[in-house]
Amino acid sequence: MARNHTKRPGNRPPGPAGNRPQSGQLNRPERDNPGRDRPGHEKEGGPVWLWGTHAVLAALANPDRQFLQFLATENAAERLPKGQLTPQIITGKKLDQRLPPGAVHQGIAVKAEPLEAAALEDLIAEGATRVAVLDQVSDPHNLGAIFRSAAAFGFTGLILQTRHAPPISGVVAKSAAGAIETVTEVRAVNIARALEQLAEAGFHTVGLAGESTRPLDLAVKGAAKVAVVLGAEGAGLRPAVAKACAELARIPIASDMESLNVSNAAAIAFYEASRGSFPVA
Repeated sequence: MARNHTKRPGNRPPGPAGNRPQSGQLNRPERDNPGRDRPGHEKEGGPVWLWGTHAVLAALANPDRQFLQFLATENAAERLPKGQLTPQIITGKKLDQRLPPGAVHQGIAVKAEPLEAAALEDLIAEGATRVAVLDQVSDPHNLGAIFRSAAAFGFTGLILQTRHAPPISGVVAKSAAGAIETVTEVRAVNIARALEQLAEAGFHTVGLAGESTRPLDLAVKGAAKVAVVLGAEGAGLRPAVAKACAELARIPIASDMESLNVSNAAAIAFYEASRGSFPVA
C-alpha cells in the first residue's frame, strides 16, 4: 500500500523523484560545528537523520520524501545503485559526528523531512485488511522492529497514540530496515476510540494479553480483517484498551518464561494473522 500523507503547514509538498534537487542544491556546505546537526538539536516534527544502507535506500526510493542532505563515504557511494541522488562525499569520522554516538551508519546517511502520519479513515478507505495497534510502546528499537515485521507479514498500517509513543527517528528507521517507507503510520489521540472505528469498518480486534486463555491462532483464524493490539513494554494493554478489543488472546509459551519482548510477540502475531497468505517457494 502506498503511503498517503498530508503535508504539514510550512512543509514543501512531496514531488516525484525526478524533480528532486540535485546534489549541488541538496547538500549544505560543511559546518565548523557539525554537532549542531545531531538529533539532540533537531526540533520535534522537524527534519531527521536516517542512516544505514537499507533505511537510506528505501527513503531515496520513496517519492514522498523531501531531502536536505545526503552524505556518504567514498566506499559507500561506490556501492549505490545508479540513478540515485548523488551524495556529498564525507569521511567516516565526520559522518560519525553528524549522528548519534554508536550509530551503525554503514557510511551513508540522509537528512530528510519526516513523513506525515495518515488519518485512520484514509487507511481504512485504502482497503487495509491487516493493521497493528500499539498502546504506548515506547522503545524506538522495538517500534522499528515492529515496523519491519509488519512489512514482512503484509500488515500495511501501524496505529500509534499521538502522545506516549516515540517519533519516527533515525533509530526507528534503522531498526525498521526501510519498512517505515512502506508501512503507513497512523496517529490516534484515543486508542480505544480507534479500535471502535476499526471494529465499525469490519476489523476483528485482537489484543495480546498473557492472562487470556484464548490461543492467538484461534483468535485470528478466518478473520477477513484483523487488527492486532499490543501493549507497552512491561505494562501491557491498559484496561480501557483491553476492554475495547473484540477479544484478548495469548501466545502459548513455556511456563518458566513470563513473557516475550513486545517486538517478538508482534512478529509471531503478524505471522499467525497472515498464515497461508504468502506462497511457499
